[in-house]
Amino acid sequence: MPANKKEGLIFGVMMCFGMVCVMSIYNAIINGAIQDFSLMTVFEMVIGFMVALLLDLLLVGPLAKKIAFRMPFDKTKKIYVILAMSTCMVIGMVLCMSVFGLVTAVLANGLNGDSLFSAYLMIVLKNFILAYPLQLLIMGPLVRGIFMKFVKPKLTAAI
Repeated sequence: MPANKKEGLIFGVMMCFGMVCVMSIYNAIINGAIQDFSLMTVFEMVIGFMVALLLDLLLVGPLAKKIAFRMPFDKTKKIYVILAMSTCMVIGMVLCMSVFGLVTAVLANGLNGDSLFSAYLMIVLKNFILAYPLQLLIMGPLVRGIFMKFVKPKLTAAI
């Protein structure tokens, strides 16, 4: 897929944008806040996107790549590489972005009697339930397809 840092940045922006949009709407629905959609909600989504992109580019992405390529599987098969990378990315991003979700939830509503750990665990569980299939079945193939059809040819032609 991405062959250099510029392509990696473009791919990361596309993937983060799609995942943050869907996951933000999902979290608003499951927390009963979808009817309260406002300019503040959009602002929170933009902040969430920036946090996710920074995590993707600086922490989770490099760590996921390192872990995925150390796993014992046939790296000549593209599907195995995609599955390993996607799995590592989703686990890392869910764990990190759930901290962001916990902080915003605590600032908005408090803990509602839950312990910090149990609230975090519930957020991780709820996010993973959607994030993993979303990444594997929808967003991953969609972004890879758009990237290969529209971005990769333009970057190759510019060189």
